[in-house]
Amino acid sequence: MFTGIIEQTGKLVSLVERGGVRRITVEAPGLANRLREGDSLGVSGVCLTALDPDPNLFYADLARETLDRTSLGSLAAGAEVNLELPTAAGSPLGGHIVQGHVDGTGTLVSLEPITPESDPAFDRQTTDWTLKVRVPSNVRQWMVPKGSVAIEGISLTIADTNGNDLIDIAILPLTYWRTNLHTLAPGAPLNVEADVLIKLASMQAKAKEQESDLTAEWLVANGY
Repeated sequence: MFTGIIEQTGKLVSLVERGGVRRITVEAPGLANRLREGDSLGVSGVCLTALDPDPNLFYADLARETLDRTSLGSLAAGAEVNLELPTAAGSPLGGHIVQGHVDGTGTLVSLEPITPESDPAFDRQTTDWTLKVRVPSNVRQWMVPKGSVAIEGISLTIADTNGNDLIDIAILPLTYWRTNLHTLAPGAPLNVEADVLIKLASMQAKAKEQESDLTAEWLVANGY
């Protein structure tokens, strides 16, 4: 389990086909040397298994499900990825519960500074940003204002929902510069994981609705 608090970014070195899977090599000094073979870690929001780590690099295999559901298979060498190690039991839950089980890929619509660049007070290092994301249809029901969402593995809060498929997110300067967000351009695919607690609450509500339909009158009418 993760919390969506990104520890650092790494650089994608290569993607190589290996008999039905795609193996990625990630350069991550400062984090790779803490990994052991078989450890889990979050790579831009995707829970992967570390292979053959050394002090600077680690490898991971992307199964077909991962390639189909996430953006990792579309990345090119040199791309920055967000990295997070699993949360140890008893550690503070700084973000929200992130499983690393990506629901689908969204699209970066825009990432604009709150202070216009034409304003004399504009400072790229200190301004806040507004991120607009077009989310896939299968997660729209779980996108609620002030609810949590993981974008590229980053624990974020939804500021607003604009229409059926767009969400607005406020991005702090620290998040902008510490993660891969500042490297992405409009149109980039983004890994999206809905808040598991919202998903569970939604499932429970639907189950109660179905139970309420099961009345004595319904049973008689349907031959029971």
